[in-house]
Amino acid sequence: MVPVWKRVAVAIGAVSLAAVAVLWQPHVVAAYSAPNPDPGSAEFYTQKVKPIFESNCFRCHGGVNHRGGLTFDTQAGLLKGGHDGAVVVVGHPEQSLLVKLIRHEGPADDPMPMPPKGDKLSDADIATVSAWIKAGAKMPDAQ
Repeated sequence: MVPVWKRVAVAIGAVSLAAVAVLWQPHVVAAYSAPNPDPGSAEFYTQKVKPIFESNCFRCHGGVNHRGGLTFDTQAGLLKGGHDGAVVVVGHPEQSLLVKLIRHEGPADDPMPMPPKGDKLSDADIATVSAWIKAGAKMPDAQ
């Protein structure tokens, strides 16, 4: 015969597991059913584009670092461009130097693949940046 304390322990464990599953479910559902923000929104920049820039661009083109005269941490700075001119042509990712550089398809005389060290951005990241530029390259006012 199984001692009472073991039956109680198993029952408590089962109830605890069920409670965790019930309480966790709304978070899982919310995470998977949250709509993607529109590429033309500042939210899209914050959720999708900024993390790409933070991981790959801000070290040289953010904060106090403006290598090549280019800064990625304000919309005005990004749209102004750097020493080589504009890097973003709003509405036209295929004409934007930024997209050419992250695709490693820069100008033949000075290809400047970006990021300069490490791997090329993933196709998904390039598509995200391209969609953002095509939709207006909007950033939140506080950026």
